[in-house]
Amino acid sequence: MKEKIGFIGLGTMGKWMALNMLKAGFPMRVYDINPAPVRFLAGQGAAAAKSPADVAAEVDWLFLSLPDTELVEKVVFGENGVALGAEPGLVLVDLSTISYIPTLEIYRKLKEKGILFADAPVSGMEARAKEAKITVMFGGDEGLFQKVRPALDAIGNQIVYMGAVGSGQLTKLINQLLFNISCAGLAEVLPMAVKLGLDPEKVAQVVTTGTGRSFAADFFIPLTLENRFDEGYPVKSAYKDMISAAEISAHKSIPLPVVNATAVTFQMAIAEGYGDLSKGGLIRVFEKLLGTEFRKTKEAK
Repeated sequence: MKEKIGFIGLGTMGKWMALNMLKAGFPMRVYDINPAPVRFLAGQGAAAAKSPADVAAEVDWLFLSLPDTELVEKVVFGENGVALGAEPGLVLVDLSTISYIPTLEIYRKLKEKGILFADAPVSGMEARAKEAKITVMFGGDEGLFQKVRPALDAIGNQIVYMGAVGSGQLTKLINQLLFNISCAGLAEVLPMAVKLGLDPEKVAQVVTTGTGRSFAADFFIPLTLENRFDEGYPVKSAYKDMISAAEISAHKSIPLPVVNATAVTFQMAIAEGYGDLSKGGLIRVFEKLLGTEFRKTKEAK
């Protein structure tokens, strides 16, 4: 008999991760404040729970997929939270992307209650979550990693054990910071190309095939040319990575000048009202400054 799994947080990524665990044969109990994905998964055979505490009381392993640190802390320790319903020995795996330092504090508090905790943030957008092809970065006890590995294999094709608790969040942060730097670089430089008279589509052709190529360029440049900033994580949500980096930089005295410059670009975008756009929308900051746009050339009528 497979372990009973609980899943809290059925958003863009969580819904598909929960479904893939369910398809792998794990009995599933789910919860989300939005009833729609709960109904969807109930239709696939999952049981619907009334609260995080209700989930925790009925399962062996519990997975979280939540938007930010504050919500994870609320779901775990708040009213009707996981800690209220959990018995000692519950395995709690946080698939969310949250800050490193609070992760260590969550681990400490749960350890006092006899709850086994690991951080295992994921990388990959919705399409990869549907296909069970995301990357999982696991931080926690290695024995625990091997124990829950079958559930992780149901959601991803790159499952990497990174080390002690917090290592997963640190790894995800490093990946995200490099991605964010690439996005900020594109935002700053591409409008300059147009301002100086270069054709956006020809610049795009070079940048997505030459040495300036990056995942950010490949993903966002075609969308930018079409004036689309609706695919990918919103700027205001992604800003949490920059906050986490600043916390680590301050606490560990690690200089991060390029990361800090990237944070300024994010801040400018949010201040200008572009926070709901994807990271590709960072370009709007510099387009506004230069009075130009990096878009497809309009065909003559």
